[in-house]
Amino acid sequence: MAVLVAVETVVIVLLTVLVAGLLRSHAEILRRLHELGAGLDPDAPAGERERPVALRPRGDLAPGAGASGPAHDVVGVGLRDDAVHIPVVGVRHRTLLAFLSSGCLTCRGFWDTFASGADLGLPDDIRLVVVTKDLAEESPSALAELAPADLPVACSSATWAAYGVPGSPYFVLADGATGQVQGEGTGVSWEQVRGLVLQATGDAAVDLRNEARIDRELLASGIRPGDPSLYRTAEQIEAEHRP
Repeated sequence: MAVLVAVETVVIVLLTVLVAGLLRSHAEILRRLHELGAGLDPDAPAGERERPVALRPRGDLAPGAGASGPAHDVVGVGLRDDAVHIPVVGVRHRTLLAFLSSGCLTCRGFWDTFASGADLGLPDDIRLVVVTKDLAEESPSALAELAPADLPVACSSATWAAYGVPGSPYFVLADGATGQVQGEGTGVSWEQVRGLVLQATGDAAVDLRNEARIDRELLASGIRPGDPSLYRTAEQIEAEHRP
């Protein structure tokens, strides 16, 4: 009898540990989904559900990866299972890749906005492209209903992997001329994402203006590309100013 009680006690302890582990794993999954914008409660206060992740340089999301990452063309299939290749690198425009899914509740707002025919308010040099996962991982019938006829839609899990997309909805802004990612992130509404895109565009324009101003000032001072003074170390500059 004592042996039976001991066995039951051990089983109960093991079940308790197992349930606790499952609850922790479930909580972690929910937390990560919430951070990505999935499963947000539309009835929650605005301050609790509108938590966008800014379109930041890739280095901010992946320490050590540099200020930006390489962009990639979109290669996959269309909604009719036809081959699709959308150039992103080596083109004169920029591309805003919208990584959406047929089963993502938060994505539905973006699908509806894109299908409304309203002006999306993007700069003229930005082309919007929607990328879903492969048709085997999506609902083809749902995609057929959600996708606007005039919007490029590619089904490509390989593109998700190439850009390291953590979940949907997710947006990546790629510059065709440099072949680099300018920013990436997410939001719960198109207004948020568009604002982040315009902010990223504005920041890039400011950087270009600052570079042009600095170049003009250096040229006016007689300092041209390759001038040795541009490559002096902090120690050399300090030594020159010592009495």
